[in-house]
Amino acid sequence: MKRERKREGMKKLFFGLGVLFLCCGYVSFGEAVVDRIVAVVNQEVITFSEVQRMSRSLQQDIQSEDRLERRERIQEVFRKVLDRMIEDKLIEQEAAKSGIKVTSKEIEGAVEEVKQKNGIDQAALENALAAEGMTLEAFKKELERRILRSKFIHLTIKVEQKAGEKDLMDFFQKNVNRYRIDVSYRPAHILFLISPEATPEQVRSIRRRSQKVLEKIRAGADFTETAMAYSEDTSSRQGGGDLGYFRKGELLPALERAATKLQVGEVSDLIRTEFGFHILKLLDRKGGTPPPFEEIKERVREDYYVTELEKAYQQFLGKLKEKSVIEIKL
Repeated sequence: MKRERKREGMKKLFFGLGVLFLCCGYVSFGEAVVDRIVAVVNQEVITFSEVQRMSRSLQQDIQSEDRLERRERIQEVFRKVLDRMIEDKLIEQEAAKSGIKVTSKEIEGAVEEVKQKNGIDQAALENALAAEGMTLEAFKKELERRILRSKFIHLTIKVEQKAGEKDLMDFFQKNVNRYRIDVSYRPAHILFLISPEATPEQVRSIRRRSQKVLEKIRAGADFTETAMAYSEDTSSRQGGGDLGYFRKGELLPALERAATKLQVGEVSDLIRTEFGFHILKLLDRKGGTPPPFEEIKERVREDYYVTELEKAYQQFLGKLKEKSVIEIKL
């Protein structure tokens, strides 16, 4: 039981792959990049092109008419991605020393998990990767690294298994929103369709068009009018993109994740699903009474454990940094 809890905790921590890395990396370049070393981690280098590749799509999402502001935000993204790559490098180095191996079965299982979470088949996965300039083999290599890090941390990070009643109650009260039940969401969306046969260049073109519409909304354009003008969802377009009320589990997973994070009246970033790119606005939220603590105590215990596991991971990472030689050359 304890082993299963730890394994589930690790999966929650280290297998949040997002939507096929579409928001965080491995994008090909149309222009040449003058490469240089931007960090050295225990004699292993991280190059400018590697960080650029991992942060490229995030940089493209930064929109600002002020060039100085845009440059500062791009630098901020670049540094955050570099910091994450340094941390990953440290963990990979320790994992390599431990002799832990990843099997092909584990990698294929991870690929299947990604497909299931995103509701896509093999062809759609490869098309999505190709649209971002990434091959299936490169994707599997990244999965292998992630699994290796996860297995190493699973064997290394130790967390106290017992939590007192007061600790659990405090955690429940501080995180009560995650336990509310019978919540209904009323989202509206603007959909930009992507054909299953779309080429990578066509996908990139649709993404750019979607981003421009999002910029109009961010600049103050009325969402309803914009949806009526641009949305390709014929069933909701005339209603300004209004999709009506949905309960948990009824929306597409990617849209539901976004809806749960939005405040009423707030607009999301671009969301990629099997149908295309969506811009989501939360029109209303109702219901949401949390169940009695005693009824969900075991769920609270699991969530508490995962939180403590993450804290322990950060402490381990901090100690690892202290004993390592890290040189940043920015």
